[in-house]
Amino acid sequence: SQQHPHLPPGGAPAPGQQPMPPQGALREISPVFLCRIGQETVQDIVTRTMEVFQIARATQLPNGVTQSQAMYQDRFGKLQEHLRQLTLLFRKLRLLYERCVEMTSDLQEGPAESLQLVPYVGEEMVSVKTESCSPAVSQERTEVLEINSVFQKVRQKNQEMKVLMDQMRNLLWDVNAMLTLRK
Repeated sequence: SQQHPHLPPGGAPAPGQQPMPPQGALREISPVFLCRIGQETVQDIVTRTMEVFQIARATQLPNGVTQSQAMYQDRFGKLQEHLRQLTLLFRKLRLLYERCVEMTSDLQEGPAESLQLVPYVGEEMVSVKTESCSPAVSQERTEVLEINSVFQKVRQKNQEMKVLMDQMRNLLWDVNAMLTLRK
């Protein structure tokens, strides 16, 4: 019988799990692919954060009216799960970032602190005359340019999310202040 080195000792992956790629394939993952995974992770973080705010918005502040303890426990459990997932997503994002930096360290010309995470931020991209090169290099360049465009959009969305979170924080402060004055 032929054994696959990347499968668990049972010979087949568990239902619902994808088989692990061979070890050599892990080394061949490109930074572009890691950036795409990072983008999806950021989108997951934003979605989870929005869900946390929706739970907070739906929660009635204690105002002397007794509500169902089970309802509060359910919401608290959901909130804890979302926060746990956010922690995991931020760890994943950090690992992706570190791996990208590691993979592209030979491309960096200066200290890592001086590099911007998103190239061409705040300036127009200058057209560069490119020499004829292999289709794979042209394809990767096209992907990098597409990812740059997506990064700029994500950065704009992040800024909008920051403004919304600041507004929500201020609103919560105001509500808490009004409740404190009421007592």
